Amino acid sequence: MESKLSKAEKTRQFIIETTADIFNTKGYAGTSMSDITDATRLTKGSIYGNFENKEDVALAVFEHNYSKVRQVIRERIAQATTFHQKLMVYVQVYDHFTRTAHFPRGGCPILNTSTEADDTNPLLKERAAKAVLEWKQNIQDLIKEGINAKEFKFDVDDERIALSLIALIEGGIMIAKVTDSQSNLNRVMKTAELLIKMIRV
Repeated sequence: MESKLSKAEKTRQFIIETTADIFNTKGYAGTSMSDITDATRLTKGSIYGNFENKEDVALAVFEHNYSKVRQVIRERIAQATTFHQKLMVYVQVYDHFTRTAHFPRGGCPILNTSTEADDTNPLLKERAAKAVLEWKQNIQDLIKEGINAKEFKFDVDDERIALSLIALIEGGIMIAKVTDSQSNLNRVMKTAELLIKMIRV
């Protein structure tokens, strides 16, 4: 049975969904309260009635944007039949971040939040760090399962491979964004593919 949201919950969700692309494009510092009120057509009082402050909105928006990407990855991993294919999901999903609807406008929320909230926003930095560590653990788990299934070499350093994949993917996205070149991202993703192929038996 579908649960019904209260009026306050609906308003909160509306604010999150309406400002998701704004925060992900402009960043926390670049998004003003007037951006939020203009987009939602709500008063500051209505915003603050649902969130403590702008940082609280930004954290909720990050969760929303991150969950959209994570859901697509989970669904595609569940459909994959080998552990090699499951790892390749990360390459395939992020390689198409500029061309598919599951990414919010502005690109990868982890990358965007990490680069902006390094020292200026401890709570956002902490949440972005948690997302990276979750991602790393998920990749490590897939590699370990692949080793047990005899798909991957038994002596693979799963943590090194996981961190390297994340660095390639996020670095590739950063380069593609700053150079406005999808082909640059494609080149980096080819290296990520090779890294995954290297650990196969």
